[in-house]
Amino acid sequence: MSKKARPRIYDKAGKPVQVKDKSWYAVQASGEAEQRTIEVFVYGEIGYWGVTANQFVQDLRAMDDGVSPVIVAFNSIGGDLFDGLAIHNALTRLGERCTGRVDALAASAASVALCGAHRVVIAANAMLMIHNPWTYVAGDAEDFRKVADVLDQTMEAIIAAYKAKAPDIDEADLRRMVAAETWLTANEAVALGLADEVGDGVTVKACLGQGGVLQRYQHVPAGLLAQFDEPPGSELETEPDDPSPVAVGNAATLALMITQQCAEGGISNLVEPLLKSTKLENEDIVLAGLTRAKAVNDLCVAARLPEFSAEYVAAGLDAPAVRARLFDKIVGSGKGFEIDNSLPLDTDPAPKVQAKQPDPPSIWAARHAAHSGNANNAKGK
Repeated sequence: MSKKARPRIYDKAGKPVQVKDKSWYAVQASGEAEQRTIEVFVYGEIGYWGVTANQFVQDLRAMDDGVSPVIVAFNSIGGDLFDGLAIHNALTRLGERCTGRVDALAASAASVALCGAHRVVIAANAMLMIHNPWTYVAGDAEDFRKVADVLDQTMEAIIAAYKAKAPDIDEADLRRMVAAETWLTANEAVALGLADEVGDGVTVKACLGQGGVLQRYQHVPAGLLAQFDEPPGSELETEPDDPSPVAVGNAATLALMITQQCAEGGISNLVEPLLKSTKLENEDIVLAGLTRAKAVNDLCVAARLPEFSAEYVAAGLDAPAVRARLFDKIVGSGKGFEIDNSLPLDTDPAPKVQAKQPDPPSIWAARHAAHSGNANNAKGK
């Protein structure tokens, strides 16, 4: 009988919390009506590949009675900034009954969402990370200028979110720390006003794949990365009919392989789609997925539709299927075809040899020369 390693996560009453799939996202209420507490566990990436703002708000709304205290616990490497801002605003609307809790890590968009809580408690061994917004884009110089303008605007939204929580923080220092990708300890976060209290330290394992995703950042503390290299220990419990702890360890190794090779290939945006499409079943499947992802990304970039690469990789589409979809999108757009001056891909078929087409001016010139030559010959006779 196989076993599956699951985290032990407990609520304030000491009861285990059931978590959902790999995102470890859960919402629950505990206690009697007079002492009811709502707890939300955002244990995973924020956005499409984890906890979306829509899912968060709808689940919370279904459980919220408008008076019970709400505790939102974070262990997240971040994700989509706009989802993070939406969660931030949802927490702000809860007012004084909302407490944000950092159980291990609130990085990037997760730190933005966290600061919407009226009160923030950060575990003694937990961290916050703040950094500049970033994205990826393909296009001409004007496209890049437009994206740069958007990034500047989103930076102002980030600064506003932090300032709403810590109004006394020096804005120049805040901007400097954001630009430098700053990792804050619990005491540093409290000193800056981004947290209100240092709580007891807890041991929390991040969800599958987050250790690899963390490597996209530049200044991750070595101690934090080391936590993801630890083999499954006694803090993991098992359940029947699920993968063994050994299988979980192998999956973590495969997830790290995906992250490293994606970084080397310049396709770090495809880490999560590859985790989804390969399901980390075995090394052969992962290697085939990496090869397929590189080909799919090259095709989307060549078609100037890079925004579809993640979708196609997550769906497990191969190169021929992606070519067909890109062809339909280009033709259906009504914009016709554009000349792409990029180098051909290794997987592209060799161009067909076309027959030489008639050239009327050349034919006329040749005939005229021949006629003139015949006339001159006749006169010579």
